[in-house]
Amino acid sequence: MSTLWADLGPSLLPAFWVTIKLTFYSAIGAVILGTILTAMRVSPVKILRTLSTAYINTVRNTPLTLVILFCSFGLYQNLGMSLASRDSSTFLTDNNFRLAVLGFILYTSSFVAESLRSGINTVHFGQAEAARSLGLGFTDIFRQIIFPQAVRAAIVPLGNTLIALTKNTTIASVIGVGEASLLMKSTIENHANMLFLVFAIFA
Repeated sequence: MSTLWADLGPSLLPAFWVTIKLTFYSAIGAVILGTILTAMRVSPVKILRTLSTAYINTVRNTPLTLVILFCSFGLYQNLGMSLASRDSSTFLTDNNFRLAVLGFILYTSSFVAESLRSGINTVHFGQAEAARSLGLGFTDIFRQIIFPQAVRAAIVPLGNTLIALTKNTTIASVIGVGEASLLMKSTIENHANMLFLVFAIFA
């Protein structure tokens, strides 16, 4: 037990802190991008509706692991896109973390968009028609009338999406982001005789 804690203790809080940061930054980005996708999905402009629908349907049916690997191998290693300063001593760690956040944003935003669209469907169509008859454009109708009501109706599905995002942060370990699940994996490899205790600590 003392050996386990000596190995695990110093790394436990930093690993959970990485998980919290992954969830926080990804959630903010996903809500912003998801809101934009939702506005495009209900836009009167056909090309915007088509692009949004294609993106949402494609990403929702793509495995998250593939999205994360695309950000790491596709954007960084093949296209040379880096999200951290190459002069930094922590370049690889910072870059992998930000690429993971980007992947989570791209993936989770599609679910946020669908949650918000389900909320929009609860808003009576007559409200938009009434606003349009008063001379309001799509942007004003969406921002002032439809979206605030849609958010209230979508709180529960958005909460479920946030919970799923928190669980999905374990996928970041595939590109070397040192969050809680990666620490648990390495701890189990070194202390296989304490398997259930390790599970209990991370649960």
